Amino acid sequence: MKRQPVTRVGLQFSGYSFPGVADAKLFAQLADVARASEGAGFDSLWTMDHLHQIASVGNQDEPILEAYTTAAALAAVTSSARLGVLVSSCGFRNPALLAKMVTTIDIISGGRAILGIGAGWYEEEYRAYGMEFPSARERLTQLAEAVQICRAMFTEYAPRFSGTYHQVEEPLNMPRPLNPDGPPILIGGGGERVLIPMVAKFGDACNFFGGPATVRHKINVLERACATVGRDPDEITKTWLGHAIITDSESELQDALDQVGTLVGLSPSAVRGFAICGTQDEVRRQVAQYRAAGVDGMIVAVLDPSDLAHLSRVGATLREAMDD
Repeated sequence: MKRQPVTRVGLQFSGYSFPGVADAKLFAQLADVARASEGAGFDSLWTMDHLHQIASVGNQDEPILEAYTTAAALAAVTSSARLGVLVSSCGFRNPALLAKMVTTIDIISGGRAILGIGAGWYEEEYRAYGMEFPSARERLTQLAEAVQICRAMFTEYAPRFSGTYHQVEEPLNMPRPLNPDGPPILIGGGGERVLIPMVAKFGDACNFFGGPATVRHKINVLERACATVGRDPDEITKTWLGHAIITDSESELQDALDQVGTLVGLSPSAVRGFAICGTQDEVRRQVAQYRAAGVDGMIVAVLDPSDLAHLSRVGATLREAMDD
């Protein structure tokens, strides 16, 4: 049975380098952007769980706010958008404590929290912060255990869990999440042997990159994994993550692609590979292709979120295209 999507149109904050804004004013600017986003049609807001800026987004010396303290602060200054981290690196936090943190955001926000979680991949920041960076196999096992602990913390009074890496002995999670089922759990990653089957077993939502054909392939894999475990794939929200750029001319678009390419070290043509971009009509057509591929929700980053006119245009266009 088709469930209400976890999100239809989300905004990811992939950095906090607002032009001309001093560090002391970063959160005030972010709060303004978050509130404007709600008015523009975005129904979810996402922070990024990195401690250093990643090369695919910008310069490593850029300011980065910690994901969960920022999400909690946003919960207090917004009113309608769901709030999540895309996605939590499961190695950063004890999973029972993570569930408590997400529940706290759920209480602050009036039931708007989402748990986004993944295996973690950026070894540099693990090492820099003095954390162990296990093998991929170990991180995936840790992720599966963390998801089960978080689900139990959301839905049970005093759960027990004993795994290879994590154990809990009747932790209490008071107050309870506002929804009896707890905040929805989005599992990030497109690995076809382990991650997507994990989504089929435990997830309420997933998140994929790439063009419509790539995303359709991932959804096919998910559907087969759901069949294996006897689950209806329509219960799972399929989301796409990428960049959104709306312009009125090809020259404006080229300028924007050049700017993004300079930030991430890619050619403008390569940037097009992870973006929906062009005029409003072109973006609507691109969104329609993703919808035809099976996408339920679009989560996007924009070049400068503090450009509220462009932000509003992106939100309204995506909302219209997703609701069409």
